[in-house]
Amino acid sequence: MGTQRGYVWIRPITHVATERIMPASPSLIASRCISSVLFSLFVVIAFGFTSPGAWALETEAKQAILMDLQTGSVLFQKNPDELMPPASMSKMMTAHRVFERLREGKLKLDDKLIVSENAWRKGGAKSGSSTMFLNIGEEVTIDDLLHGIIVQSGNDACIVVAEGLEGSETAFAEKMTLSAKEIGLKNSTFTNATGWPDPAHLTTARDLALLAKHTIETYPEYYGLYAIKEFKHNGIKQGNRNPLLYKNMGADGLKTGHTEASGYGLTASARRGDRRLIMVLNGLPSIKARTQESERVMSWGFREFSNHSLAKAGETISEAEVWLGTQGTVPLTVAKDLVITLPRNARKDMTMTVRYNGPIPAPINQGEAIAVLNVTAPEMVPAEIPLVAATTVERAGLFGRLFLRLKHAILAQIN
Repeated sequence: MGTQRGYVWIRPITHVATERIMPASPSLIASRCISSVLFSLFVVIAFGFTSPGAWALETEAKQAILMDLQTGSVLFQKNPDELMPPASMSKMMTAHRVFERLREGKLKLDDKLIVSENAWRKGGAKSGSSTMFLNIGEEVTIDDLLHGIIVQSGNDACIVVAEGLEGSETAFAEKMTLSAKEIGLKNSTFTNATGWPDPAHLTTARDLALLAKHTIETYPEYYGLYAIKEFKHNGIKQGNRNPLLYKNMGADGLKTGHTEASGYGLTASARRGDRRLIMVLNGLPSIKARTQESERVMSWGFREFSNHSLAKAGETISEAEVWLGTQGTVPLTVAKDLVITLPRNARKDMTMTVRYNGPIPAPINQGEAIAVLNVTAPEMVPAEIPLVAATTVERAGLFGRLFLRLKHAILAQIN
């Protein structure tokens, strides 16, 4: 399987300890093939970790997750993959479907949809649910309907959008589920556009956090709607139910939810400086508990963790030895800027190790994952980040390969 190579550095990065190992056997080729499979897995978890120390935090919520948006690191979680009813937090996916149509140019903000009797009865004030107070036959712009869905949590607005875009709420919900799968929500099934109780209408805290992340990163031109504190329609002004918007903590979204089955929930995001956190809490017993817990958990995340830039994309981190190539080494780098989330004061005890199976047989393509950077620090699970070849290394010609093999044989005899 080849020889395991490891390089360890202690800041600054220029201090690299290396050890020379003679070219290994042809089994390196098989080793490299296996390594390529492993790297495909490393890419998935490259910039995230779960802090074991984070489990010291307690919350009344039945399901919870706190995530750093930039690094993907999970700072805290409690039953994050447990299926749960999302209640009105479902409306983030309803809005997402509208954002998709707007981005595709199939819909405009000034387009109008007509309020059906079904939308009025099922989602209006008479149903005792959250409502935008729409009237039967009223023509409403997409812009106003988005405000009604996001700010006022209007069930009637959701049904108007569903019927207008897909013909029925059932058809719209099917598209919601398909869209959810496409953006990586693995455990979400939507049966309606509102979050109305249904045994099959389920998601997870992790999926809601990923939906929030996708919304923030993919639709910045529409994400600002989630920060609006109040909206007035048909002479009725209603306030946003997100309690964090009224706190001085950088919150700018996203959505509350409540039914008897789900308890009180909140998907929220807040930004302080260059950091943005996403939080999902669900299953809380009261509005008061939701307000207190959401502020406490979000503040804890900003206070107890910080982000650190370790390397820029393209910056040489170390080198790996090459076997039968036109050059003896290949520089290693990261494919994108490397930023990692660490517990407070953990950086001083952080260690970084570069590992690869080598020497690595040529040819090597620029951007090919050929090594792993292992980062460890107190109170965190080690993070593994793929390192890629910064340049292409061609295979040496026939005479070059013969020379290198002869050199290897002579050095092997000497050693």
